[in-house]
Amino acid sequence: MSFKRKIILTLLIFVTTTLHAQQYAGKLKIEKLVDTTVNSIGQKITYPQFKDAKVTMAKITFPPGETTGWHKHLIPVFSYVLEGTLTVEIEGHQPAEYKKGASFVESYDTYHKGTNKGDTDVVLFVVYLGGDGQPLAVKK
Repeated sequence: MSFKRKIILTLLIFVTTTLHAQQYAGKLKIEKLVDTTVNSIGQKITYPQFKDAKVTMAKITFPPGETTGWHKHLIPVFSYVLEGTLTVEIEGHQPAEYKKGASFVESYDTYHKGTNKGDTDVVLFVVYLGGDGQPLAVKK
């Protein structure tokens, strides 16, 4: 198995695991966060082929009123809302709201922007599957 595939497999097990806690020692609690073959706007999930694969994990904090600005991803991106409610506007689609505890697979090659319309911080945990110098996001 290639190194890239091992990284992707490891990440997918972490993010979308279907294993049950009894397969581990102790009293671990494993909750499935995402279990899908499509992203937030129904696009089939695919993984790009990179010579030098790279995984980036980030914690992103949106103060009240802050936005990402319009951008798109050319790589798979997985998000989990740690705090607050994020509003995501997507070109050609209805806006979506993701509250604390929500997980979603971001749209691919489609411009969108995330905004904190609340009065407390929104905090996301985000995983990007990229490589070969591909940017994490492309601004409009």
